[in-house]
Amino acid sequence: MHPVRRLAAACSPAEAAACSPADLAAVESCLAADVVAWCDSGGVVAAPLSPVWGAAEVALLLIATLAHTTLTVESVNGRPGLVARSPTGTAVSVVGAANSHAVITHLWMVLNPAKLTRWHRH
Repeated sequence: MHPVRRLAAACSPAEAAACSPADLAAVESCLAADVVAWCDSGGVVAAPLSPVWGAAEVALLLIATLAHTTLTVESVNGRPGLVARSPTGTAVSVVGAANSHAVITHLWMVLNPAKLTRWHRH
């Protein structure tokens, strides 16, 4: 299974449609040990200003950012990525990913609401 699909499954178990701290180990298992994540929040929403390094830190970032959202695997820049939406269908994050073999090595998280409008489903 593609690592982005594994990540979506780890963040959205069948019995719950949102990431939870209980899924930390499953999320980490989808990530390379030296994974790096960048966030584009446009200064509008709270997000790290510098890259986040390492599986443990990136897993915590993902769980915090994707909490209480519904995830779908969609094409992001021509590759499998994640779209996180609120219960109302508003996109709150689009996550692009690069992988090497079975793990994700890089994540680009768009959190800036101005850049997410085309991803909304209302």
